[in-house]
Amino acid sequence: MRKVLVAMTSLLLALTGCTAIPADPDGTLERVTGGVLNVGVSPNGEFASVDGDAVEGREVDLVEEFAETIDAEVDWTVGSEEALVRALERDDLDLVIGGMTDATPWVSSAGVTRPYDEFTDAEGRKHKVVMLVPMGENAFLTTLETFLSRHAGERR
Repeated sequence: MRKVLVAMTSLLLALTGCTAIPADPDGTLERVTGGVLNVGVSPNGEFASVDGDAVEGREVDLVEEFAETIDAEVDWTVGSEEALVRALERDDLDLVIGGMTDATPWVSSAGVTRPYDEFTDAEGRKHKVVMLVPMGENAFLTTLETFLSRHAGERR
């Protein structure tokens, strides 16, 4: 009977741990809150454009608003999607933007937000827009998605 009780208690404790608040194994949310949010930007039309040191666009505005909510300064890195995803994998970046869609080929290399915006291409096809975060950084992803769900719809 004692072995059964110990086994049941262990199972209960294990299950309780599975329902806890999302965690960041690498501590992304904790590190960027009140610090620096390193964001990779791949220029892509109205979503993100770069002119010298100026980074502008719909996603840029969203990221800057998000950074304000966590009291972070944004440090921009401009590059191609591939170069930025590699930097995300090396933990050199915390977030990558650039009008990426939910059909992104980077799903095996990065965490992907739920779609928060959409656009129609020249052929009339609708696409849902996402952002990329480090794989497994679930507290950061959840915080970002909560912000996006509250604010992105207002910007359409």
